[in-house]
Amino acid sequence: MIHSMTGFAVQTRDLDGVRLHLELRSVNSRYLDLAFRIADELRQAEPVLRELIAAHLSRGKVECRLTVQASDAAPRRLALNAGLLEQLCEVEAAVRARLPQAAGLSVAEVLRWPGMLADDSPAFDAMQPAIVELARAALAELSATRRREGEKLAVMIRERTARMRALVTQLAPRVPAIVAEYQDKLLTRLREALASVDEDRIRQEVALFAQRIDVAEELSRLAAHLDEVDHILAAGGAAGKRLDFLMQELNREANTLASKSAAADLTGAAMEMKVLIEQMREQVQNIE
Repeated sequence: MIHSMTGFAVQTRDLDGVRLHLELRSVNSRYLDLAFRIADELRQAEPVLRELIAAHLSRGKVECRLTVQASDAAPRRLALNAGLLEQLCEVEAAVRARLPQAAGLSVAEVLRWPGMLADDSPAFDAMQPAIVELARAALAELSATRRREGEKLAVMIRERTARMRALVTQLAPRVPAIVAEYQDKLLTRLREALASVDEDRIRQEVALFAQRIDVAEELSRLAAHLDEVDHILAAGGAAGKRLDFLMQELNREANTLASKSAAADLTGAAMEMKVLIEQMREQVQNIE
């Protein structure tokens, strides 16, 4: 299946009085670009999260957010660090002995002291298996959303390739007639302008110019590229870069077709092809 690089997933887990919350957001990018927003107490989870995401995704700018908060059903119980409090009291007494007029520590300052408050939240080692399970579930959800989006993109691209193929099929039988008509017009004009030139020379020049406006080869290459686009869509997998290359090739052939056009209907078809190719190219940028 074709996968888009755009997706979103969110998963939560309750664990021993805390709730783990993980979000994954992805948008298009040339390579796999990972960004993490992780709570300080869970920072150790980044390496394993990075490894899991890299194993599942090959392209896209992915943002991973992991937070932990007390569960509403089981609020945390706070406790003072008695040892640290005792040390803080001793240090304050020593300072006040030297500086009697110094202001004492307030309760708020004591409570904000690093490491002063502890709670009954589980340690990181106890949460790590749940974080891994949470990440796997979120990646499965993200892959599902990217797959659904990819299916829509594939349908849109197939509609455009079908229209381009119809244009190629419509133009191919017209090419010999277009070339012959243009030859006749050019031959008449050259005869009028160069009445003294040898007739064989005039015909040779007309034939050479007719070869330059013959677009049969361009139409053939367009058909081949369109077949390859459909083949890649059917094969699935990481197809974005290959499809992007084919969009460049299709655009090159459409440009050549327009520059060599010798009939209004051929010019119109070439312009329509360029519009269809640009529409496909915009969507291909979102394919993994």
